[in-house]
Amino acid sequence: MSLIWCPENDLSLPWRLTYTVTLVSILSFRFKLPPERLWISVFQDDDEAFSIWHKEVGVPAERIKRMGEDDNFWKSGVTGPCGPCSEIYYDFHPERGCLDVDLGDDSRFLEFYNLVFMQYNKTDDGTLEPLLQKNIDTGMGLERMARILQKVPNNYETDLIYPIIEKAAELARVAYPEANEQTKTHLKIIGDHMRAVVYLLSDGVLPSNLGRGYVVRRLIRRVVRTCRLLGIRDGRDESEGAFLPEIAGKVIELSSDINPDVKDRSAHILEELKREELRFVQTLERGEKLLDQLLENALAGAAGNGSTRPCLSGKDVFLLYDTFGFPVEITSEIAEERGVSLDMVGFDLEMENQRQQSQAAHNAVKLSVATAVSELTCIPDTEFLGYETLSAKATVQGLLLDGKPAKEALEGNEVEVLLNRTPFYAESGGQVGDCGFLYVLGTGDTAKSIVEVKDVKKSNGSLFVHKGIVKQGLVVVGKDVDAAVDANLRNRARVHHTATHLLQSALKLTIGEATSQAGSLVDFDRLRFDFNFHRPLSEHEILEVEGLVNRWISDATPLQTQVMPLVEAKRAGAIAMFGEKYEDQVRVVEVPGVSMELCGGTHVTNTSEIRAFKIVSEQGIASGIRRIEAVAGEAFFDYVNVRDNVLKNLSTTLKVKAEEVTTRIENLMEELKQARNEISALRAEVAVCKASIIESQSFTCGTPATRILIESMDDLDADSLKTAAEFLINKLEDPAAVVLGSCPGEGKVSLVAAFSPKVVEQGIQAGKFVGKLAKICGGGGGGRPNFAQAGGKKPENLPQALEAARTEILSLLSKSVK
Repeated sequence: MSLIWCPENDLSLPWRLTYTVTLVSILSFRFKLPPERLWISVFQDDDEAFSIWHKEVGVPAERIKRMGEDDNFWKSGVTGPCGPCSEIYYDFHPERGCLDVDLGDDSRFLEFYNLVFMQYNKTDDGTLEPLLQKNIDTGMGLERMARILQKVPNNYETDLIYPIIEKAAELARVAYPEANEQTKTHLKIIGDHMRAVVYLLSDGVLPSNLGRGYVVRRLIRRVVRTCRLLGIRDGRDESEGAFLPEIAGKVIELSSDINPDVKDRSAHILEELKREELRFVQTLERGEKLLDQLLENALAGAAGNGSTRPCLSGKDVFLLYDTFGFPVEITSEIAEERGVSLDMVGFDLEMENQRQQSQAAHNAVKLSVATAVSELTCIPDTEFLGYETLSAKATVQGLLLDGKPAKEALEGNEVEVLLNRTPFYAESGGQVGDCGFLYVLGTGDTAKSIVEVKDVKKSNGSLFVHKGIVKQGLVVVGKDVDAAVDANLRNRARVHHTATHLLQSALKLTIGEATSQAGSLVDFDRLRFDFNFHRPLSEHEILEVEGLVNRWISDATPLQTQVMPLVEAKRAGAIAMFGEKYEDQVRVVEVPGVSMELCGGTHVTNTSEIRAFKIVSEQGIASGIRRIEAVAGEAFFDYVNVRDNVLKNLSTTLKVKAEEVTTRIENLMEELKQARNEISALRAEVAVCKASIIESQSFTCGTPATRILIESMDDLDADSLKTAAEFLINKLEDPAAVVLGSCPGEGKVSLVAAFSPKVVEQGIQAGKFVGKLAKICGGGGGGRPNFAQAGGKKPENLPQALEAARTEILSLLSKSVK
């Protein structure tokens, strides 16, 4: 708990004295804290604070400690408001006396109240100037005060957290009071983290790999692993085995009277916890075995070379993270428990290498342009005119050919043109750059030179780089041009951009305000919108979103666009992208009553210009991130026309009406399924017939006499080969061994091995046996000890593989006899 108390005047003694005396009265009379148990710390040079505590409040001088700047002088930064601090400590062991007291001894003292006398402003040269308006920034620790009043040994055992610990202990089948210290620590982690997670989820912070979301994800993951260390593996059936919802239920119960929102959002909280837990358990089970082996290797290596501290290499940490999705913080925690350190420098290098490899091409282009542009130091920022017009006269300020500055560009050259002013929108905010033409005029109105602009990007802040090709004539630095944006493509982009804003508003109304944008693309032929959400949208929800957007389109609402201070825009309710950096002055695009966002993109002037909207797809692209692709305006009609033509062709081909196409296809699918089943049954009969023919080719070996059959069955497919092997192993008396091979298609080999129980009892396993044969044929496989299948890619090696099978089985049976 904290507050800032501002006095009505800045007289030196009264403003500090008034508050301090009031505070002591509250602690003594409201909370009934024994005065003799209170100790005070003050800044070493703050004689005024010492005097107030000693002379006005009555605290004995021996219970007031002067402390240095690190402990008792608060600063907001290198410069700015600051002032001396005074803290109140509670003494749990006054019997130890007042000699050689250390307030940092947490076995005896607990700081529970802090006072910052904000009375100075620190300037750049370190001078402390008196503040015109002094104040006291004060705060009390809720959990710490509860610990004092409830007389418990730590914050975790107060009634704020202890019921959560008891719930976790119940699931772990342990009693907290009798538990050892390690178990108590685990239970404290669970209680503390679960309390934080529930409140974060209630406030709309969802688990993700970015920003606040990653904090939630890390807390949840630590709780899951800590619970598993205590043997908690399963929860109630309705939670699909997840146990976090059960513990969270206790947090929600404790919160109901003080924060009703937590209870109101309990279904969302519990569902999110269940989903995140079950997903992380899969990750844990994948990586724990490998991590255990890697730690064993690190420990063994350290013991072998006499190293003082075993270390897990950065490459191994990266392997766990990149291939198995194992979080680095969990790897660190498990390794620390085993006494193994992590090579984080090596890990960071591996991460950097991956980033460089994945972005090499992109970065090369970006850096070459940025470097070349930076050489043109005399070029000022480009003036953007595209909000008001699609054409304008401009001057060529610079040219780039192959990323290098040039004075002119010839016909056929790919060129990058820098203008002093432009109507072209440069790619930003998810919206693609404009296309169009630059005309260098000759005599009259005839174009002497033409540059076709195919893209526009920003470089070095606000320099617009027009990328294109010289279609005609010669372009020279310093020449004037007529810059003309392709109006049709610009219209498609602005339609999709406004539709994106409407889509976000519709999603918030349909699936909840907690959802937020995670990325977007505004293109000429479609829009793409990424958002935080934990599950696929239902068909009903997709239709509801489409319906809302199309209703807003038909409302024909004029858009309002204005530039205002960032603080004012946020106060008005404008949506900003989380993590995005904005200037002090921002552009706000509003569809009154529907949407208000910070946006520098181009938009329609009235929602009716969008005409129509359709969601094309909705899918997951990452954990907790969904993606919608949609079309609007002309792109909507293109989409509908293509699908209409497809439907007409299907109707003609199937000789049914358009509305009967689905039924006809379903009937055809059922007929195809039946036909495939009949074919499969016929193939099985053929396999059995062929197996009956070759049964007589079996031979006997070993003691007891074992029936052996190793044969090629031409082009039988894998399923038919399996059927033949099952038939033969049942026909031949136990002990028996059957090995069959076939070439079902070009570049394909199928193998199967079937061993009867008495053969398996001799230690001969079908899985290992057939795996060796498959390697000869350029493949692999395996299975159970009594039955296994494999495949290969070298049919020419099948005879060699079957001969090897014959030699191997005879050898194994001979060894078993001995």
